[in-house]
Amino acid sequence: MKGWLPLTLGLLAVVGGAVWTVQGLGYVEGSVMTDQRIWAVLGPVVVAAGLVALWFGLHARKRR
Repeated sequence: MKGWLPLTLGLLAVVGGAVWTVQGLGYVEGSVMTDQRIWAVLGPVVVAAGLVALWFGLHARKRR
């Protein structure tokens, strides 16, 4: 079971960050986040953090 938490959180962060990015850039309409520069900046930061978490999760599973 080691490594499942970082993998799950990393995947959620990558997906959520990608959604925030496209909303911030104005490609997804119907939200208060649409066309807001802060979400276009925070989205890639969250994606990067998610990728780091995925990397740690994969390496934790390989060490078993």
